[in-house]
Amino acid sequence: MKEYWGSLASVLGVLAFCQSLLQVLFPPELRFAALKLFNRIFNVFNSYCYFDITEIDGVNTNELYNAVQLYLSSSVSISGSRLSLTRALNSSAITFGLTNNDTLFDTFNGVNVLWEHIVTQRQAQTFSWRPMPDEKRGFTLRIKKKDKPLILDSYLDYIMEKANDIRRKNEDRLLYTNSRGGSLDSRGHPWESVPFKHPSTFETLAMDPAKKGEIMEDLKDFANGQSFYQKTGRAWKRGYLLYGPPGTGKSSMIAAMANYLGYDIYDLELTEVHNNSELRKLLMKTSSKSIIVIEDIDCSINLSNRKKGTANNSSIGRSYCDPEMRSGPGAGTGDEGGNSITLSGLLNFTDGLWSCCGSERIFVFTTNHVDKLDPALLRSGRMDMHVFMSYCSFPALKILLKNYLGRDESDLDEGVLKELGEVIDKAEMTPADISELLIKNRRNKDKAVIELLEALKERAERKSKSGECVREKNLNDVEEEEQEKRALESPKEGCALDESCKKDEKDEEKKIK
Repeated sequence: MKEYWGSLASVLGVLAFCQSLLQVLFPPELRFAALKLFNRIFNVFNSYCYFDITEIDGVNTNELYNAVQLYLSSSVSISGSRLSLTRALNSSAITFGLTNNDTLFDTFNGVNVLWEHIVTQRQAQTFSWRPMPDEKRGFTLRIKKKDKPLILDSYLDYIMEKANDIRRKNEDRLLYTNSRGGSLDSRGHPWESVPFKHPSTFETLAMDPAKKGEIMEDLKDFANGQSFYQKTGRAWKRGYLLYGPPGTGKSSMIAAMANYLGYDIYDLELTEVHNNSELRKLLMKTSSKSIIVIEDIDCSINLSNRKKGTANNSSIGRSYCDPEMRSGPGAGTGDEGGNSITLSGLLNFTDGLWSCCGSERIFVFTTNHVDKLDPALLRSGRMDMHVFMSYCSFPALKILLKNYLGRDESDLDEGVLKELGEVIDKAEMTPADISELLIKNRRNKDKAVIELLEALKERAERKSKSGECVREKNLNDVEEEEQEKRALESPKEGCALDESCKKDEKDEEKKIK
C-alpha cells in the first residue's frame, strides 16, 4: 500500500514538474497565440458560424432576445418533451418557449437554421444599483457561413416583424379616450384607456356581404401596403366616412374593423379639446396600428357646410364667425371651456404634416347627416372611402336571423322567407330595431320570426300611407302655388283690358268731335 501511494506521489510530482516546465517554455502570450491559431484553423474547416443573443445587453434588456422568444413560441416544431408556458400582462393567449438547452430547427427562404436556448447560473454578484437575474439566458443561432448575408440582412428583421405581430395579437385591444379638459394622467399621457372587449366582427355584422367583402379587402390592402405607401410617397394612413340613419351599425362597424386588424381604438371627443394645438398633441400621443374615431362629427363642433352659409350671406362675405376663421381661446361657440377648434386645424389633423407623425393609422368619421359636412372634409385624402350604412336589407336580415336565432335560410319556411324579402326594403327598419325584436323573442324562435314579419308589414304600411300623404301634400302645394300665380297674373290682365277699353272710348270720342 505504501508503495502504491509512493508511486502515485512520484507521478504527480512529475506532472507538476512538466506543467511548470511548459509554463516556463510556453508563456501565457504564446499559449494564447497558439489557441487563437487553432481556432482559426478550426474555423477554416468548419462550415458553420454561431451568433449569441443574450437576454441582458449590459444593463438593458435585449429586444432581439424577446423577439426571438416570441417568434419561436409560434412554431410547432420544437423538439423535446419539456416546454415553458407563459402568459404576458394584458394578454389573452398562452405562449410556450424553449427550456434549457432545447433546440429548434427553422427554415427561412430555403435556408435551414438551428436555435438553441442556453441557460446558465450567473456568478455571485457584487453590489449593483440594478440586480441581475440569477440565471443567464440566451439564444445561440447556428447557420452555414454561405448563408450569413441572407440571415443578417433579412432573417432577423423578419423575426422582429413577426414578433410585433404576435405581441399585438396576443395583447388585449385597448379603447382610449381623451381626458376631460385635456388633463394628463400620472404618466403624462392625455389618453385614458380601458380594455376593448367588443365582440363585433365582420361575420356578425348585419350588412350586405358584397359591401363587407369590399371593405375587408380595402383594410387588408391597407395593412399590407407599407411598401406601396413608401414607394408612392404617401403617408401610411386611410380615412373612412360612415354615414347613415341612427341604428344602422356604424359603431359595430368600427369595432369589427378593430378586431379584424388587431388595432387599438382612440375615441376622440372634440368637445373636450380646446384648440388646434391641443388637437395636435393628442395626435402625437397616438400609437401606430390604431383607429382614430370621431363620432357624430356634424354634432361635435361647428364644422357645417360653408357653401350653404355663403349662399345665404353672399353679400356679407366671410366673417369672424366663419368656422374656418375662428381662433383664440373662447372664440368658439362651445359653452364649456371655450372650444376654438377650426376647420383648418381639423383638416391638418387628418391630412396635414402632423398627420404623418405616425404610421398605419385609420381615421374614421361617423355622421347621420353627410350633407351638413363641409366638402373640404369629404375629399379623398381625408375621407378616402365613403360607406353608406343603410336600413336593413334582405341579406343583412338573414345574418341577423343567423346571429340571434341560429336559423339559416334553409331552416325557414319558403313562404315566410319570400314575404320577408318582399317587405324588408319597404319597411326601412334599422338593424338595431330588428335586433331588439329578435332578442325579445329569442327563446321562441318561430314566434320571433312571425312577430318580425308582422312588424315589418306594419312599418311598410305606415311608410306607404305617409308617402301618399306626402305626395298629396305636394300636389296640394303645387295647386296652391298655381292658384297664387294665376291670382297675381289676373289683375294685370284686367288692368290691361280696362286700359284698352278706355283707349277705344277716347278714340271714338275724337271721331265724334
